[in-house]
Amino acid sequence: MEKAIRILVLVGLVAIVGLGVWMLIQVDRTTSKIDIVNPENLRPQVTPTIYPSSLTVIEGVQSLSRLETASYHIEKVITAESGQGPLGFLFGDKLLLIAYGEVIAGVDLSEIGPADIMTGEGGVVYLRPPSPEVFINTLDNQRTYVYDRRTGAAGMNPQLETAARQEAERLILQAALEDGLLDTAEQNARNVLKSFILGLGFEHVIFVQEMPTPTPTLTPTPGATLTPTPTS
Repeated sequence: MEKAIRILVLVGLVAIVGLGVWMLIQVDRTTSKIDIVNPENLRPQVTPTIYPSSLTVIEGVQSLSRLETASYHIEKVITAESGQGPLGFLFGDKLLLIAYGEVIAGVDLSEIGPADIMTGEGGVVYLRPPSPEVFINTLDNQRTYVYDRRTGAAGMNPQLETAARQEAERLILQAALEDGLLDTAEQNARNVLKSFILGLGFEHVIFVQEMPTPTPTLTPTPGATLTPTPTS
């Protein structure tokens, strides 16, 4: 009896093992016919959707009479870092920013008033032009990018890139001014104003810092005698 029980147990084990082998074979055959799908590929590729607020606040409307006469396009490489030192491996953050910026300068024609222009004899026009100024100093966000960034274990400093962009704007403006941006803008503005005035039929345009004092013309009264004033 005991021997029969052992035989039955052995047969049962063989049957179980055989069933397991058969199931593995079937699984292998099944997987050979079905593509295994990566869970990441099941995630839909969603384009970010922006929902702007329906509320629009117009803070001001201003008439502009700006004459843009000089434009500089400058590239600047900025290195910014924070949290450096003995704990840099933990709190350190360092980036390399490739910045592209534009600086535009010119003159504001609304500053020219009646006291800044005067006509003289022989078709001469005296003009006191406004001083040149910078109108725009901005980065090109489509071309400005972080080329390299290395952060510590604690993660990046969220203010570092903002600080780097602000410094890039300042340095780009400084480079443009040092290269003579305002002088170029002033000379170009004078050329444009001169061409415009001459196109109105005047003969000459003289740019001045101080308007000349007009010389009064004495018209003698009929029957009157002009007596020269004695000089001491």
